Amino acid sequence: MKKNLKYNITWTAIAAIFYFVLFFLYNSGKINIFTDAIIANIGINIILAVSLNLIIGFGGQFSLGHAGFMAIGAYATAIITAKSPTFLSFFLSMLVGVIISGVIALVVGIPTLRLKGDYLAIATLGVSEIIRILIINFSGLTNGPSGIFGLPLFSNWQIIFIVMVLTIVFISNYMNSSFGRRTLSVREDEIAAEAMGVNTTKYKVLAFVIGGIFASIGGSLYASYQQSVFPSDFTFMKSIDILIIVVFGGIGSTTGAIVSAVVLGFLNMYLQDLGNLRMIFYALAIILIMIFKPGGLLGSKEFSVKKIFQRFGKKGGESNASTNR
Repeated sequence: MKKNLKYNITWTAIAAIFYFVLFFLYNSGKINIFTDAIIANIGINIILAVSLNLIIGFGGQFSLGHAGFMAIGAYATAIITAKSPTFLSFFLSMLVGVIISGVIALVVGIPTLRLKGDYLAIATLGVSEIIRILIINFSGLTNGPSGIFGLPLFSNWQIIFIVMVLTIVFISNYMNSSFGRRTLSVREDEIAAEAMGVNTTKYKVLAFVIGGIFASIGGSLYASYQQSVFPSDFTFMKSIDILIIVVFGGIGSTTGAIVSAVVLGFLNMYLQDLGNLRMIFYALAIILIMIFKPGGLLGSKEFSVKKIFQRFGKKGGESNASTNR
């Protein structure tokens, strides 16, 4: 318990350093509106990628339904804040999105997560498309294909940064808990895990529900920051975009998902002037990383504060031993 507290404090300190660096850059005028949009989108993509990595990388379940859960959060925020433009309503809308996404993920997850591989991917993709079609058809509530625009801006870079850090800390702690270890055992060998008494369906569904909840939170932040939502924002390609970030960084690596979101975010920024041609360079970068590093940028490696503490602890022990001699 003390070790986990020490690591969480260390991660919080690292996050605080990054926060104050960004705070200084914003206040000194070195970040313009365009760069602010890139930073905000990177933060939202990190939330989405880390939560999808929990399902795919740690849970071993191939899901293409993230765009659907993101749409739930986005429309919950759009509908509620459009009628009541207050911070309280914004946070209430995030909670509503979380509850709806959690319930749908639970109801959908129990039958679909018994499937594997391509069948599971198709099933989750179908769920995502059903959510999007329902949004289009409930035009009285969602304004249909026209979307909802002119939303109040509550989601700034500070809010996104704080939620991003909380997402990373929560999922990292979850994976270091007994729940996380059981989830990993299901990924490694489902039959062996079940033979050892692990309720495999329970932990697959739990990972799916948590991933869906954080996708909904990412959707809420996205809607408020963009100040508009449209059904076309949450198509099949949105799920693929998030999946690319996870694969590019390394399936099963939270650090990889973070690094990948940052790298691809800035790559997209520098290629904006090329118009549609930037997608060629974007795709080329992904192809190259898949050829030369099939496991992604970091593979399954993680930046570990624990290892740093252990390394310094060993050095301290060795120096004390040499002093005693």
